[in-house]
Amino acid sequence: MSKLKTETQLPQTIVSKSVIKTYVLTVSEFFPKTHNKSGLPTGFIDKIGSKIKKHTIRGNYPLWKKRIEEIQKGNAILSIRYWTGKPYKSKQKEAYVLDKNSGIGVQDLYFDDKRLSESFVSNETAVDGIQNYVSNEILAENDGLSLVDFQEWFKGYGLNEPMAIVHFTAERY
Repeated sequence: MSKLKTETQLPQTIVSKSVIKTYVLTVSEFFPKTHNKSGLPTGFIDKIGSKIKKHTIRGNYPLWKKRIEEIQKGNAILSIRYWTGKPYKSKQKEAYVLDKNSGIGVQDLYFDDKRLSESFVSNETAVDGIQNYVSNEILAENDGLSLVDFQEWFKGYGLNEPMAIVHFTAERY
């Protein structure tokens, strides 16, 4: 510990603490403009808390894999946030923090076609790269959406590259 003097000459104690990386994952409070339910609440924050929404799906699997591995090693945390107003034009509010003890994980997700009719995830424990089929009904439910809403949500995404399933719990496919 070291002591510093402020402008008013009052002693303050500075406690050294380790700095840990924080990765931010922002979830939508409302359906996006491109969705039929545009502007309606998603309920994602409450669904994460009640473990109805067990994961989120994001682009750029290699990036999320690297981040989640850092969290699992205890070198980082994940701050789950939502926008307090208009996305990208308002402040974010933190809802949850996940660390290495939270069960957080990541799996790569492949869609068989652009209609989002079939999906596959890699089996984390398989050494030979086996993929597990996952029904889109289950995938949508665990993402906090109905199948129709799920398909509409992802209809404009580039599905040629693997996506990342960021798991909020220890459950995996």
